[in-house]
Amino acid sequence: KLKESPQLSFACGQFKACNMNKHKPWIETSYHGVITENMDTVLLDPPLVALDKDAPVPYAGEICAFMIHGQEAPFEAVVLNKTSGEGVLRAKGLVDCETQKEYTFLIQAYDCGAGANGVSWKKSHKAVVHIQVDDVNEFSPVFREAIYHAAVTEGKIYDSILQVEAWDQDCSPQYSQICNYDIVTSDTPFAIDRNGNIRNTERLSYDKQLHYKIMVTAFDCGQKRATESVAVHIDVKPVCKPGWQGWNKRMDYEPGTGSKQLFPKMHLETCDGPLSAVRAMVELQTSHIGKGCDRETYSEKSLQKLCGAASGSTDLLPAPAASTNWTASLLTDSGRDSDLIFRFDGRQASNVPERVVPQNLTDQFTIATWMKHGPSPGLRAEKETLLCNSDKTEMNRHHYSLYVHNCRLVFLLRRDFTQVDTFRPAEFHWKLEQICDKEWHYYVINVEFPAVTLFVDGVTYEPYLVTDDWPIHPSSIDTQLTVGACWQGGEVSTPRFTQYFRGSLSGLTIRPGKIETQKVISCLQACKEGLDINSLESLGKDIKFHFNPAQSVLVMEGEDLESVNTAMGKVSYINSRQFPTAGLRRLHITTTVQCFGEDICISIPDIKAVVIVLPPSEPRITIAGSDRLVKPSADLRGATGVAPFKELRITSTVTKSDGVPFSAGTVHRPGVLEVMHNLDYCDVLVIGEELNPEHESLEIHHSSLIGKHLDATNSTSGISIYGVDSMAHYEEALRQVRYRNWRPATLTNRRFRLTCSELNGRYTSNEFNLEVREEALPIFPFLFHPFSTHTLYSPISTTATPLSSSATVVIVICIAALVVIVVLGIYRLHSTHLDGSKREEDGAKDPKMDWDDSTLTITVNPMEVREHYDETEEEEEEDEREVKKEGKQKSKLEWDSSSITY
Repeated sequence: KLKESPQLSFACGQFKACNMNKHKPWIETSYHGVITENMDTVLLDPPLVALDKDAPVPYAGEICAFMIHGQEAPFEAVVLNKTSGEGVLRAKGLVDCETQKEYTFLIQAYDCGAGANGVSWKKSHKAVVHIQVDDVNEFSPVFREAIYHAAVTEGKIYDSILQVEAWDQDCSPQYSQICNYDIVTSDTPFAIDRNGNIRNTERLSYDKQLHYKIMVTAFDCGQKRATESVAVHIDVKPVCKPGWQGWNKRMDYEPGTGSKQLFPKMHLETCDGPLSAVRAMVELQTSHIGKGCDRETYSEKSLQKLCGAASGSTDLLPAPAASTNWTASLLTDSGRDSDLIFRFDGRQASNVPERVVPQNLTDQFTIATWMKHGPSPGLRAEKETLLCNSDKTEMNRHHYSLYVHNCRLVFLLRRDFTQVDTFRPAEFHWKLEQICDKEWHYYVINVEFPAVTLFVDGVTYEPYLVTDDWPIHPSSIDTQLTVGACWQGGEVSTPRFTQYFRGSLSGLTIRPGKIETQKVISCLQACKEGLDINSLESLGKDIKFHFNPAQSVLVMEGEDLESVNTAMGKVSYINSRQFPTAGLRRLHITTTVQCFGEDICISIPDIKAVVIVLPPSEPRITIAGSDRLVKPSADLRGATGVAPFKELRITSTVTKSDGVPFSAGTVHRPGVLEVMHNLDYCDVLVIGEELNPEHESLEIHHSSLIGKHLDATNSTSGISIYGVDSMAHYEEALRQVRYRNWRPATLTNRRFRLTCSELNGRYTSNEFNLEVREEALPIFPFLFHPFSTHTLYSPISTTATPLSSSATVVIVICIAALVVIVVLGIYRLHSTHLDGSKREEDGAKDPKMDWDDSTLTITVNPMEVREHYDETEEEEEEDEREVKKEGKQKSKLEWDSSSITY
């Protein structure tokens, strides 16, 4: 009825009444109200009052109505006094807090217009009204479950057996929250807290009472009690010990038996707990074995060859020897099985000889090492240098270095000014936990300047910080490569080592010109022992498992208990080394069990067990063959020389005890068994004087090594063939070793000693000695008087031989025919004849002795011949005349004894 219409406008104009209503009503801009649910009156703040400046003019200064805008608002505004403009806000019906807690709408005031008929009314601005519905505690708490069940083990006090939960439909926190629970049943050994957790107040006995039923009620924060209590049933079970059962604390592992199950009969006892998931973690602890686990202990060069690494690497920490004596002063911790480890305590370092240092690293090179390092002592740790190339004298410039500082690994590389003349990357920093965890890790730095990548145990890490620097200006100052510290040769009064390293290193190598591949890096640091699972295909579909990269940790998860038991029975230990490191490996198993609706319901004790790797049967490597090689001078001088080890044979045997399985499924009786395994080097050493390169050589052609994992080096001291390969391949290679002497006349006897090794000297062969001699010229029988058998034991005849001149002629003819025989051989042969003539002249003093020309019978005792031969060899240098005296027997020994019949 307040809406303006054309008729009202017409009336306003006809009676000129509209001019009397000049102002619009005024109300507040906003109102806040509160209404209690199930009531109708709204308490507004401020009160609902409308004012009009036309007051006290009748109608125009009076308030006739309030209008609410918002069709969904269940409220109405009523004018209580037109003159004062007072009004009231009330609900049209019952409001429910649980349905809607708040309302917001607009309100507007209207005056009464210019007259009694309401002509020319005016309206105020719209004000915002916020109404909050106050809650009434009308609902009682209700439990979420109709009944609760739980089970306890006798004799145990629980912090919480189970938790009951109730809820309330009221809308306000005061009345909807549950503030208290109470056990209605009297005289029960249970208590309940305000969160609904039920616990036992005394130890329960299965024999005394095996079941309890208690009634529980709940109260909301308005102290309204639940209309219905809930029943809680608690079963008491006899004592049960959850945990793994059917396992042995010790498992013996026989080398060479492959994968062996650790827990074939193990099962998890859960004491009938309602399990929803089981998670077991098996950890094999091998940090005390070698460099973190059982790895191949071959030399670094042999390992690189075995893994297919690029050639040309330099071993900066080789085993101390005559040619690698710079590591002799360093502390070594050989550990086990010839695994060479150098230990640095902050006082040791070594300068690498200049002949060993790679002269040009180029833009691509690799530095690799095993390192074990812990936190540095002191608040301000100093740099600890593994490898440093610095000025030898005058200045103190570091050209490249690898050091640890505050558990950060830093690689410094300063390029020469001739290579680059701009500000370029110079220091590369990595911050890793492995650097100071006191465990062995394998570090490889691949440099592809300006990029540098670090591999730790086969995992790639990019530097977190790279700093730039200017290149180093060229100079004529020599550099010094140092291991275990950095050499400071300049800017100090006395050159010295500085920035000592504290830790252990092994296998420190540098390879210029090439970088290592991920495959090679993984091979070089691979563990040869770890956990395994037999027959993966037979695992249950719900079983999930995960190995860490080293296969020392296995995590297994499953929902079905039987599937988990089956899977754990298939967990195995495997060591693929033919000759593993013997000793103890610890096993640690942790288990968590999840129940329905709970995180962890029962506690499973950890398992601690051990795997004992039994000592492998030590192989006896035997080198056999002919120990003497007698060849004509023509063969020795030939283009290919002679093959001293052509008849070589390498075998290896082990002694097995009764009942010990030697291979899977086979048990051998006690005895010696031939085995096949690899070798990693064979050395041929020259005994006595070193080879004279002016007229003799010992070498092997590179073609003899093609298709094998072998390489070779030689010197005047001998030849070394190295690389991890089969005994058969080593046999083939050694048979191709050639000895050549193009001045055989200077050859008295050349002796060689051959030894072979497996696992870097852990197992070595016998020392096989071989002698190479030049075949002597044959001495014909007609050069000497025939004599009877008894004359060997009678005084020599004094009669001068009439054949002396004839023998001389024959010798001269032989010399003329064999012009290739050197002068020394002719002289010795001639001297032998003259000495024999002299003996005959001396023997002529006895008239009883005379030659018997009728028969020629020679009887030689081979044992006497060998004794005479050995005595002759020992006395040769002291008394040349004694050598000539035995000349006849000696020439006989120089023939091939296989063709002589005694």
